[in-house]
Amino acid sequence: MNQLKTAALLALLTVLLIFAGDVLFGEGGLYIGILLAGGMNFIAYWYSDRIAVKMTRSQPVTEQQAPELYDIIKNLSSRADLPMPAVYISPSNQPNAFAAGRNPDNAVISVTKGAVSLLNREELEGVLAHEMAHIKNRDILISTVAAVLAGALAFLARLALWGSLFGGRSRSGGGQIIRLVLIIFAPLAAILIRMAISRSREYEADAAGAQISGNPQGLAKALQRMQQTVKQEPMEVNQAAAHMFILNPLSAKGFNQLFSSHPPTEERISRLNAMEKE
Repeated sequence: MNQLKTAALLALLTVLLIFAGDVLFGEGGLYIGILLAGGMNFIAYWYSDRIAVKMTRSQPVTEQQAPELYDIIKNLSSRADLPMPAVYISPSNQPNAFAAGRNPDNAVISVTKGAVSLLNREELEGVLAHEMAHIKNRDILISTVAAVLAGALAFLARLALWGSLFGGRSRSGGGQIIRLVLIIFAPLAAILIRMAISRSREYEADAAGAQISGNPQGLAKALQRMQQTVKQEPMEVNQAAAHMFILNPLSAKGFNQLFSSHPPTEERISRLNAMEKE
């Protein structure tokens, strides 16, 4: 059901992008929307891992440089029946991690310097098992495509807004109203759709990661410890990359928390604790 829901949301996001191009810019905009959707998806498919690594300033590490990290990932890869991903470390002191890549054969896992130093082996194993679950479920490609499409839609709306302010093409009657509504609400709709996709996949990865590691409490403890530090020390990272991490690396407080790409940490911990009791 979650896979069907995700596919439906991605389809809706693509249709919204093409429809917005048509309404905002006419027939030429329709082709712009189609080209943007196709081009962005092509880039996301082939280069998502490289883009993610560069955006987070992650650096590759060898087994000699990080023997415990490699040992954990090797064991988890074997349990999940997955190829060994490329291993990276991000220089951030905030404890966090992400996975990227188009498929299990071309995947990377990056953990922050803060996660390696703060988390014990049980907790680190829980976090890495969560990322292995993302790779196994191919969430890393889905979330990247969703983010790219949402970004393209926001770009179209912003372009139309600037065109209107500087005397661009105008419409009358209902067409103009629809155009105005799209300029205002299309970026919000894109955010909400992307958020629905991301939150659904995070819950799924928590459950699958707990099964891979065989220890739901490892991830639950890690999330609890990491959440405290994340609130105190937001990461310096582009907002477009925030959805990739196991926890939102930015400070999401108050109204901003409503639009966070991640579900409430307390709810995630509660679900993991319930798994432990089963």
